[in-house]
Amino acid sequence: MKLYIVPTPIGNLEDITLRAIRILKEVDIILAEDTRKSGILLKHLDINKKMFAHHMHNEHKTVELISERIANGEKIALITDAGTPGISDPGFLLIRECIAKGIEVECLPGATAFVPALVNSGLPSDTFCFEGFLPQKKGRQTKIKSLIYEPRTMIFYESPHRLVKALEQFIEFFGTDRKACVSRELTKMFEENKRGTLQELADYFKSKTVKGEIVIVIEGNKNKHISEEDE
Repeated sequence: MKLYIVPTPIGNLEDITLRAIRILKEVDIILAEDTRKSGILLKHLDINKKMFAHHMHNEHKTVELISERIANGEKIALITDAGTPGISDPGFLLIRECIAKGIEVECLPGATAFVPALVNSGLPSDTFCFEGFLPQKKGRQTKIKSLIYEPRTMIFYESPHRLVKALEQFIEFFGTDRKACVSRELTKMFEENKRGTLQELADYFKSKTVKGEIVIVIEGNKNKHISEEDE
């Protein structure tokens, strides 16, 4: 009677732990964000298990049924397309439901995109804030504005086609000279970690066709002399 949260590789299929492979072989059912994508990984690992789709469009409807199945004795693992479930991916609702019902939840350590991006950036990593994906439309600028005086290193996820727009919006509120790093295609053959000021990064990516998932790491506000009026 347990739910296993199993991180999967964010690109390089070698980035999965021996423990994760064992758990995926032992469970009765694997919940996958996209069964087609996860099927490629499971085939690579020679794992043949029943899979059910569990994604943002159906998770509100399925958490009750899934938690009941676990309570009745089934061992179920939750995976996503890449990385750790619950980190800007489905997972939170099911985990919360299981905890509320007294079902044990075991989260394995493993791949997640923002950690290598943060470490690779060269920006302070002793304290940081993870913001995930910004709102696509309503509330986007409000959210960025609320972080103007954030002193910690900030981490954002972004899609390739919104990268330049995001950098331009960061410039609008954080200034042109704020240090940052854009990481893409992490762990893959064409991994890129581009460092510079926000303006330098915006200029660089305007001239490129960008592919792959994006992590943007931005230096926090180092101005310790903020007036009460500014606050």
